[in-house]
Amino acid sequence: MIGHLVFGEVATAVQAGSVLCLPMGSMEQHGPHLPLNTDCVIADALTRRIVARWGDVHDLWQLPAVPVGLSREHAWAPGTLSLTVSGMTAYLRDLVCEIVRALPARNLLIVNGHGGNRGILEALTREMCGEFGLNIATLHLGAMMSPDTAADIPEIHAGKDETSVMLVLAPDLVRREAMAALKPPPGGEAARALVFDPGASYPWSSDDPRLSASGIMGDARGASAAYGETIVARVVEGAGAVIQRLKNNAAVKRTAEKKA
Repeated sequence: MIGHLVFGEVATAVQAGSVLCLPMGSMEQHGPHLPLNTDCVIADALTRRIVARWGDVHDLWQLPAVPVGLSREHAWAPGTLSLTVSGMTAYLRDLVCEIVRALPARNLLIVNGHGGNRGILEALTREMCGEFGLNIATLHLGAMMSPDTAADIPEIHAGKDETSVMLVLAPDLVRREAMAALKPPPGGEAARALVFDPGASYPWSSDDPRLSASGIMGDARGASAAYGETIVARVVEGAGAVIQRLKNNAAVKRTAEKKA
């Protein structure tokens, strides 16, 4: 981790070709059984596992996590904190500016644990790539953990997949007694129409009874640590290909710059 270095070690330990890994989470309701900081816990812990698995191969360094994101879809629930779009833009631009100033690495892997951050990251990373000279890729953990959007009950938020991952990464934070009292979720038709329609988007909220029960969008009743281990392993292995493409992109850019 970058934070474990002393300042005199940075110039020799971190190189221009190193990959900086930035976990990003949120502070928002995750039903009655998962804590508010679930997305941050998952992003930080999976980043650690990705660095452990691929760090020696790709020279990975973990940055401190960004703990609050864009969570207006959960603003109805006590404890949910959300930046504004302008505040998030300013924060990320300032952070990237500091990364470029303070560290020699020019590869950035954002490990995003919250689906609500995706839109702003897709727009901002294009800007920051050009303005700050960074080579950037983003891992969207929610999509990697729950790729099947056509399931009868899509796993979107605090359901079986996310709860199973938490049972692996932070089991002491899972309220198992609350899991036993969970109600059956609504069907997936509304989720496919309001959340996953590729031709339209809506400002949906997780307290919409068509989409969720108790703030859960999915079915957490079948969660287990064994299932969570398969998801964690799939995400960590899948990250390797993304990191390799990130580094390949850097090589292509260097070649193009030399020809120019």
